[in-house]
Amino acid sequence: MIQRLWFLLLILCAACTSMPQKATTSDWVLTWEDDFTTDGTPDPAKWSFSGRRSPDWACYCADNPATTFVKDGQLYLRGIRNEDPADTAKYQTACIQTKDKFAFKYGKVEVRAKLSKGKGSWPAIWLMPQEAKYGGWPNSGEIDIMEHLNYDSIVYQTLHSHYIDNLQQKANPVNFATAPFKEGEFNTYVLEWYPDRLDFFINGQKTFSYPKIENADSSQWPFDEEFYIILDQALGGSWVGSIKDEDLPVQMVVDWVRVYQTNDQKQAKL
Repeated sequence: MIQRLWFLLLILCAACTSMPQKATTSDWVLTWEDDFTTDGTPDPAKWSFSGRRSPDWACYCADNPATTFVKDGQLYLRGIRNEDPADTAKYQTACIQTKDKFAFKYGKVEVRAKLSKGKGSWPAIWLMPQEAKYGGWPNSGEIDIMEHLNYDSIVYQTLHSHYIDNLQQKANPVNFATAPFKEGEFNTYVLEWYPDRLDFFINGQKTFSYPKIENADSSQWPFDEEFYIILDQALGGSWVGSIKDEDLPVQMVVDWVRVYQTNDQKQAKL
């Protein structure tokens, strides 16, 4: 009887050690950060203007110190009425990224940010692939750590891929969640990215997890390549709706951005 009990215990221990383990606080090593300590334009060694393009979030992007600046240890990203006569767009918005400057695969991203509200306001904290090796959007994936709309008291956390957007597999597994946040205050938005899942948090509380399904290929799990960070304060578009000029300017204020990895995750890049 005793021998059988010992045998069962050994099997259980082996099963536990073979399961994917969540990294503990002591496992995370700071890999990259920006505390926005220097007033003026964001550090050009870390950030660049993401460019004005046709997608709704990018259609008013402007490389303009009126929309994007660092002051007193914080980054300001604004959506404003355009006052530049050389620019025909009605609005200008902040859009910066770490593409070609910093990208990573697996780890933890933390962004401490405060949001304002307004009709047409659409701030976001998100990740896109450095090299779209599985093809154009959405095939190579998109990870939305935080998006906020209008006057909402919730934020969205969402994944995009070929499996989700083209094959319409949005329930197996569920690809997004909404969660409350502290309105008018700084909140910490977090993604923990592992080879088998993506875990989302707000202020230390887990809000959502998206798993890699069994026998998944790149259509469901394109999240095995390096991604870069985007911060933007967009205005308008088909999802958020019309813009109310009286609510402008709107802004997202970012206190800091930090990326951590475990030693094993750092090795995964090699």
